[in-house]
Amino acid sequence: MTVRPGSADSKAPKPLLVLGLGNVLLGDDGFGPRVIGELAREPEAVVDADLLDGGTQGLGLLASLGGRAAVLIVDAYASGAEAGTLSVIESPSLEQLGARKSQTAHEGNAGELLSVAALTGDLPRNIILLGVEPERISVGMGLSPRVEQAVPKAVQLSLAALAKLRRTPACV
Repeated sequence: MTVRPGSADSKAPKPLLVLGLGNVLLGDDGFGPRVIGELAREPEAVVDADLLDGGTQGLGLLASLGGRAAVLIVDAYASGAEAGTLSVIESPSLEQLGARKSQTAHEGNAGELLSVAALTGDLPRNIILLGVEPERISVGMGLSPRVEQAVPKAVQLSLAALAKLRRTPACV
């Protein structure tokens, strides 16, 4: 589902993409789509960005990256920290993202998507990953309490990341 806060007739992709990854049917794996939903409630703050609930489309999202100057990826990201911990990784290396073992039910993780985008020439120049340490990735709707408590801060961090991406030469 794409949520485009700007004009409904605009078909060209905006230079900024906020991509939420995850499966809402698997507990904390639904973090990315949840943050996208919250950002959609603040259209004036994201008017120059496309919001995309990428769900579990995996490599099917490749076309969404083409022509973008920058992408903010929001996802459950298992790093071994305490559940609900937020991590902001700026310009993560493809090796860093691809090397981690997928802890989610995606048809591929962000690292695989970005690796293929690099091969096809669709990799945005600027990438920020906003991840939350999941507590529970198992069948069931809704986020765990710790991850739910992280959502408001994740929205703030997303807006700050977008502000930073707007200042990059490719977006100016």
